[in-house]
Amino acid sequence: QVQLAASGGGLVQAGGSLKLSCVVSGRTFSSYALAWFRQAPGKEREFVAAINWSSGRTDYPDSVKGRFTISRDNALNTVFLQMDSLKAEDTAVYYCAARIGYRSSYYGHYDYWGQGTQVTVSS
Repeated sequence: QVQLAASGGGLVQAGGSLKLSCVVSGRTFSSYALAWFRQAPGKEREFVAAINWSSGRTDYPDSVKGRFTISRDNALNTVFLQMDSLKAEDTAVYYCAARIGYRSSYYGHYDYWGQGTQVTVSS
């Protein structure tokens, strides 16, 4: 089993920044990927960023590219999401997720999920 614990959400003004963290514990695998998704009320879960743990290669959708950065710290077993130039439409609950294998933008490919952390951007 893999456990994920997300933190770092909060209230921020538009144009501001937040950094989310997700600590990974439990069983690890030789090849796995971590990702962030978000879900706003009444909307589908949306892909935000993904990273291959071993290579560090990343993916982003156009909606956050250039504003958000996903990274990982092997020593801390933690994945981060640095969010800059935040907009009101970034308001959502943010979830970290893990899967065995290559990174993916589809939430259905992820087997393990953290509890979510609320990000609210005021305009």
